[in-house]
Amino acid sequence: MDQQYFRTSDVTQFSIALGSNKPPEGRTSAEIVTAAFAELDKDPLSLVARSALYQSPSFPAGAGPDYVNAAAIVTARLSPQDMLAHLHDIEAAFGRERQQRWGNRVLDLDLLAADQIVLPDRATFEIWRDLPLSRQMTQAPDQLILPHPRLAERAFVLVPLAEIAPDWRHPVFRQTVRDLRDVLPRGDVEQVTRL
Repeated sequence: MDQQYFRTSDVTQFSIALGSNKPPEGRTSAEIVTAAFAELDKDPLSLVARSALYQSPSFPAGAGPDYVNAAAIVTARLSPQDMLAHLHDIEAAFGRERQQRWGNRVLDLDLLAADQIVLPDRATFEIWRDLPLSRQMTQAPDQLILPHPRLAERAFVLVPLAEIAPDWRHPVFRQTVRDLRDVLPRGDVEQVTRL
């Protein structure tokens, strides 16, 4: 039986991954991600923590220029769905166009987690978590899945997130961000370098 989550407050803490590898002319990916941090601290959001900037190879390997990645923790009085819509609005303001799954991006803001909420339910989360890579590259869910199904697999997410939220515990795996990072292949973690 799935665990029920009861809210005692209308403020939710959100974990967000930031990335850029296709900045507009005259700007760098580091500048784009830094500017995005500023947007994450404007009403209705409050920026609680931000990581350093990191450089990592494009995924899948060879798909484009290296990324600048980071992580942020924000609080807001928004539902997870409204938060996702707000993140999409920020991406669009930076010129993000959603044309290709896992394509090069001016700005990518991934909603990783919302407190300990699992959406829409654990069974759906597990279906998307277990999706083979070949299907991940072509299929996208038609609803918000939280925590992000790929969170535990990606060094470019876990390394920055471990800097600011090492003890946050994944609501399905029951492991901390630090633990999830530490079980990744060492080579994957070493490819994520602090700028």
